[in-house]
Amino acid sequence: MADTFDLVIIGAGEAGQAAAYAARGRGARVAIVDRELFGGSCPFWACMPSKALLHAAAVHARGGDFPWPRASDFRDWMIVRERPRDWPDDSGHVNDLDSAGAEVIRGDARLDGPGRVVVRSDREERSLAAKAILVAVGANSTIPDDIEGLDQIRPWTNREATSARELPGSLVVLGAGPTGVEMSQVFARYGVPTVLVSPHDRVNPRDHPRSSAALDAALRHDGVDVRTGVRATRIRARGGRDHAHAIELSDGATVEGHEILLAVGRTHPLQNLGLETVGVHVDDGVVHPDDRLRIADGVFVAGDPAGPEMHTHLAVYQGEMAARIALGEDVRPDHSAIPHATYTEPPTAGVGLQAEEAQERGLDAFEETADYATSAPGYIAESAGHVTIVVDRRARILLGAFIAAPGAADAIGEAVLAVKTRIPLDVLADTIHPFPTTVRVLGGLFGKAARRND
Repeated sequence: MADTFDLVIIGAGEAGQAAAYAARGRGARVAIVDRELFGGSCPFWACMPSKALLHAAAVHARGGDFPWPRASDFRDWMIVRERPRDWPDDSGHVNDLDSAGAEVIRGDARLDGPGRVVVRSDREERSLAAKAILVAVGANSTIPDDIEGLDQIRPWTNREATSARELPGSLVVLGAGPTGVEMSQVFARYGVPTVLVSPHDRVNPRDHPRSSAALDAALRHDGVDVRTGVRATRIRARGGRDHAHAIELSDGATVEGHEILLAVGRTHPLQNLGLETVGVHVDDGVVHPDDRLRIADGVFVAGDPAGPEMHTHLAVYQGEMAARIALGEDVRPDHSAIPHATYTEPPTAGVGLQAEEAQERGLDAFEETADYATSAPGYIAESAGHVTIVVDRRARILLGAFIAAPGAADAIGEAVLAVKTRIPLDVLADTIHPFPTTVRVLGGLFGKAARRND
């Protein structure tokens, strides 16, 4: 006989946990299943360890007392992996879910037709009956199949990069998105010769071009050898000096690294979940939820596989929304104002449309920007960067905002609210902001845009 639940959640990362707590808060009977770490990537292999290392590297770069052994120990404490333990301890997450009243099950879950999930572990096979099922399996680092010789080495992914206890002799990072730029800065600041390779014409290419330029300058200042507009074509294992790997690039150059970090994208582990048993077609590793995160009757998706972007904060939001929808609430997720951020020095953040994107949609959009280096907080922090806003001239509302400056991830919050709720430009311009801060620079642009638009 199958145990019956109101909601069965496959995946116990940020989206899955958020859904479990939201559903339990509404009195639902919940089971949450994961084959590996409860908590997912963020607390163990991604957000928390990378930010811990970025903090340590920033202190070290300013001459502070944060050598690599201390940084490694600090990171290990952050991910509950103190020596001699090699694998993080996820019991805190398990205990919290258990205390909330969710049934925690460790094993491999697979859909077995409508309303049915089978969980297999080393000890048993268990059948679960579900009124609703949520797929929240996150994403893994993409392993490219077009680099000759990659299969002859053991490359790093974000897991190895964020959990390394010893510094590599040298490092080549393939991919210059958030993971690539953050890890490049960490290791370069600890003296590791680091090469960052990107097929795009700029680093962090989905961000605003001014933010990319600020990051590029900062990485080069830290000693990163930035190679844009090229890609790795071939790896010769231990074919370089001192037994480093030799990586041949598309422009004919060769770079070397004792370790190679793959940061070229994320792949959703949707295969072998039995989605075909409920009529769901996985299209080149992607599913297509409706506006209520539904992929089949009684089956929902949240977090990285749901799109439209991949962020921890979006996963939490979608997990909560999916639980509410699955339990019968008449709500829909609003993806109109999704913030993004990188936590390099300087940090960057953004939300909404860039000017070109807005104009391509037929909007009468214009941009205002401020050079952060010549602003009051820029002088104080001795920091370069920018603050930029995009405004709809006719509607007199904010369409987007982009920042590369200290406090960017915090300052962007006001812009997120403004984009989401379509706050009038005149209200934004009339809002008092504390001085001297990054958000004050943002407020000054609101005033400048309002006067320009009079």
